[in-house]
Amino acid sequence: MAPPIRDVNSAISWREAGQGEVVLFLHGLGGSRTAWEPQIEALSDRWRCVAWDMPGYGESSPVSPLTFEAVADAIAHLLDRLGVDDAHLCGLSFGGHHAMHAALRHPTRIRSLMLAGTSAVFGGDGTDPDQWLAARTAPLDAGLALADVADDVIKAIAAPGFEGPERHRTAAAMARIPAAGFRAACRLLVSHDVGRRLREITAPTLVIVGDLDGETPAAYAEVLAASIPDSRLEVISGVGHLSPAEAPEAFNLLVSEFLGSRAAARP
Repeated sequence: MAPPIRDVNSAISWREAGQGEVVLFLHGLGGSRTAWEPQIEALSDRWRCVAWDMPGYGESSPVSPLTFEAVADAIAHLLDRLGVDDAHLCGLSFGGHHAMHAALRHPTRIRSLMLAGTSAVFGGDGTDPDQWLAARTAPLDAGLALADVADDVIKAIAAPGFEGPERHRTAAAMARIPAAGFRAACRLLVSHDVGRRLREITAPTLVIVGDLDGETPAAYAEVLAASIPDSRLEVISGVGHLSPAEAPEAFNLLVSEFLGSRAAARP
């Protein structure tokens, strides 16, 4: 039986279960802490699994200005709140951006990285940031809530056939995002660029990508794996951008094996 999940609401809010080394799960642009339940349930028998609401999302208070440095500092502050010196970071998409920035800004606090469906830089395929921003915030400008568009967003980024409880959970996690927090996050996302600093990341890194991911395709993951010194790449077949939800068993197995290998490698 999985350990009970505990929710903590404060300036930085999170949910957690289990004991041991901390694995901190960082959600994507359209997610929040509840999206990681398949990982918390499966992995909390061996690790202390923590999933946060990033600043301005879910129950967490916003920070102003919202910058990658501010989010990295919020991660370090959360580790202080948890009473630990360091943690493994597992980030999906936008959460992967935060994981890399945290590893660069607070290297001694990061034991390892697991980067899923993410990239070194925004706009690597030539995407115009202004057009991207306008498209992402247009529904809000039209008076809709994120709950109103969650199903359409999921359909656009997941592989065909993604249905069932995890799809509903993914939509519910998106519905928890305040409009103001989403707008701020979109503005921040387009500024992401650690391409020239990847070789500075010292944390052992697992890069995961779905072979049907059209948002952050395998070519982006290959750049990460080729540039981060101690890293390896794993591709999950038949999966789109939301690998932790679309293929939780395969995703959790990769994460568990990676974390286990890191524990075995330590003296």
